[in-house]
Amino acid sequence: MVTTTPPIRIGVLGAHSTGKTMLLRRIEMELRANGANPVRTGRIGKRAALNGLPKMEKHTAASTEWIIAQSIADEIAAAAQGADVILADRAPHDALAYLNAALEYRGEQLHRLERERLLLLAATQLPKYDLLLATVLDPTMPVEPRHDYDSQYRMLVDKHTHKLLGSETITHLRVTSGPESQANAVAKALETCLAEAAV
Repeated sequence: MVTTTPPIRIGVLGAHSTGKTMLLRRIEMELRANGANPVRTGRIGKRAALNGLPKMEKHTAASTEWIIAQSIADEIAAAAQGADVILADRAPHDALAYLNAALEYRGEQLHRLERERLLLLAATQLPKYDLLLATVLDPTMPVEPRHDYDSQYRMLVDKHTHKLLGSETITHLRVTSGPESQANAVAKALETCLAEAAV
């Protein structure tokens, strides 16, 4: 695979425990098998918590801005490390969906200017992505017992993820938990990378 500048970027977003990380791992393995040098970013939520920032249902404008800014920084670092494909575990609009879900969960509203500012911050990153994958929540799929998730909030994140992508008319591929949909997402990612590398 020929290295391109800037690197090819594939982002994933969606509710927690909907297979985002596993999907990116599968894509990473396939890319390596095809001679690519992918770098996968992630663990932003945990790092936010380590910095004392709220997450999940307690998500705020400040934690959203930090997560978006950190995801941008992580991708810049991955490119500097020589990645020819960046696999972003939680593209910037993911943080907005989590914030919108948290606000609805708490029955709160964000000031219009603050909402527009965060949306603009995330939107500035959209042109960088060659492919966005949005996982779809399957409420029948079991969640690991160690994850003490609020099911209502998780459903709100799923709702706001797809509402945000639709309202902003952001080109993306919906990925369900079904094997065919998963395989299609991996194939689409490979096709995108091979097509870009051939240019």
